[in-house]
Amino acid sequence: MPSNHDGFLPAMSDIAREAGALLMHYFHQHLKIEYKGDADLVTAADRASEVLIRERIRAQWPAHDILGEEQGLSDQGSEYRWYVDPLDGTTNFAHGYPVFCVSMGLEYQTAQDRASGKAGRRIAAVVYDPTRDELFSAEQGKGARLNGEGIQVSKTATLKECILGTGFPSHKRHKNPNIHFYHQITLRTHGVRRAGSAALDLCNVASGRFDGFWEFNLNPWDTAAGVLIVKEAGGKVSRFDGSAFEINSRETLASNGLVHEAMISELREIFAGRGLEPLPALSEYQR
Repeated sequence: MPSNHDGFLPAMSDIAREAGALLMHYFHQHLKIEYKGDADLVTAADRASEVLIRERIRAQWPAHDILGEEQGLSDQGSEYRWYVDPLDGTTNFAHGYPVFCVSMGLEYQTAQDRASGKAGRRIAAVVYDPTRDELFSAEQGKGARLNGEGIQVSKTATLKECILGTGFPSHKRHKNPNIHFYHQITLRTHGVRRAGSAALDLCNVASGRFDGFWEFNLNPWDTAAGVLIVKEAGGKVSRFDGSAFEINSRETLASNGLVHEAMISELREIFAGRGLEPLPALSEYQR
């Protein structure tokens, strides 16, 4: 096992591309939708992709831990842990909307760090969008890439000129406060997009397509890869109040760094209920 963590990214990229090809095979068949929970769509493709990824990881690194969305945690006490989302954007996929990806992040945590409660370090990441054949990748300290070419976050410095991304949960949306933030931040920026894949949203920040992104209640497999890619592209990631992002954080705020404080300020004001713009009265449009 390489002590300097080299050698992971080529194999990770191959696995992600293979899983993406599998997803596209299912995508073109328009599989019957299944349901998990209230409205969390799951397809055979989701499960098949995770099985493939786990098999490929075990074949090359049999002692590594794996945390996947579908099968949970396989904990063997390794210093290495994989965070796998075999199909991020399941709802899009199930409805034939071509915005989804495979996301894989690799974390390294020594036994001493684990015993002391110190967080692990994400050391390698890939996010593969099979509909566009776009492979985002990053290694700790070595920058971020898109299909092998270096990428950097945007240089937009004022919030009113920014285009941002966000997301909403697939279920219990009535209990999620993000609609308030969406409304207010839409009015203070050049626009907000909700594409339905947090991993791709983070990659869009890394590549400069978005200037920032925020979302509530994401899971470790949603963010492990994308957060590293943003950071390696020169961006910044934190919780909503600016404190350090951790893999179990339920708040994710990513940006090009230049507008990070402005985004934190806006989020703080909205939480406090200050300076809120009211929704337009529908009666005005009925006249």
